[in-house]
Amino acid sequence: MHAELQIDNQICFRLYTSARLITQAYTPMLTQMGITYPQYLVLMVLWEKDGQPVNDIAHRLFLETNTVTPLLQRMEKSGIVVRQKGKADKRQQIVSLTDKGKTMEEQAYKLIPHGMGERLATCPLKMEDYTSLAQQLDAMIASLKTKT
Repeated sequence: MHAELQIDNQICFRLYTSARLITQAYTPMLTQMGITYPQYLVLMVLWEKDGQPVNDIAHRLFLETNTVTPLLQRMEKSGIVVRQKGKADKRQQIVSLTDKGKTMEEQAYKLIPHGMGERLATCPLKMEDYTSLAQQLDAMIASLKTKT
């Protein structure tokens, strides 16, 4: 057996498992809000800057527009966002938060940082470790993104 192919030697397996377990940890809090994790990601992008084209949201999330569009359709049916034709380019769809979508930011703030803090309380990492890890993952993402 090749050591390079053993699962314990794979960073990709650790990243996959971490991502899956983190998403799983978010689920009870997001369920209280009535949204999924991918919808939460869209909301965070719109809380940073409301009124964005679908393409910009997809780009920010490293997703294709055909992945984001069904998400937005469900969010629109739930009254969280509205989609309107762009003023400058009618082919463009601009996504904006509704009042419900805007108030969900405060709800998320009350639930998620504290909830995730509780889930990670037994983890020996310190805040500076998370900051360093985020920077390292950003570098990995940037490197991989340029090669696809």
